[in-house]
Order: sequence, then C-alpha cells, then structure tokens
Amino acid sequence: QVLLVESGGGLVQPGGSLRLSCAAFGRAFSTYSMGWFRQVPGKERDFVASVNRSNNSTYYEESVKGRFTISGDNAKNTVYLQMNNLKPEDTAVYHCGARDGTSSQDAQDYHFWGQGTQVTVSS
Repeated sequence: QVLLVESGGGLVQPGGSLRLSCAAFGRAFSTYSMGWFRQVPGKERDFVASVNRSNNSTYYEESVKGRFTISGDNAKNTVYLQMNNLKPEDTAVYHCGARDGTSSQDAQDYHFWGQGTQVTVSS
C-alpha cells in the first residue's frame, strides 16, 4: 500500500515553468513504476509521462516531449514532473499514479493515485 500526495501546481503564464512533486508514503516508490496523468473536466485521465522501475526508462506523451521531464529521488521517496514552455492546452489536474510492474500509458493499469494538483496556464 502507498499513499501519494501531489503538490506544485498553480497558475502560470504561457511559456512558463512548474515543477510538480509526488511524495510517496508507505512502501518505497522505487519499487513501483510511476506515471503522471492529467485530466480536464468531462474527459478521461490522459497519459503524460512515466518511469519504469526496472530500468528507469522514461516515456512521454508526444505533445510534451522536449518540454516535460519525469525524474525521481529515491532518498525522498518523491517523483517529479518538470514542465517547461507551458501552453494553455496543458491546463488540467495532474495526478501521479503507482503500479506494480512495468510502466504503462493506460491509467487503468495503475493501482494507487494521488488527489491531484491543478495546473492552469493562462495570460
């Protein structure tokens, strides 16, 4: 069992940056594959980025490649999502998820979720 708590969201202008954090409490997050997803009202939770626990391979949704970076700090039991050059279409609630096994781009494959943090990109 693991509890995930996201933070770091907020209001930022287009072109700006934010760093989201996802702190894991309970079992060490290094034993899970971790993913970041985002959701807007009325739509499904969409994949953003993930890191595979077995080999630290990272994966990104096409529209965020080159702008977002997923990373982790095992000592702090925290995974991050650095978001640069933010665009209005990045506006969403961002959730981190954890799953046993290899990383996945399907939200249904994740066993644990945080409550989410709002990111709003607007001038």
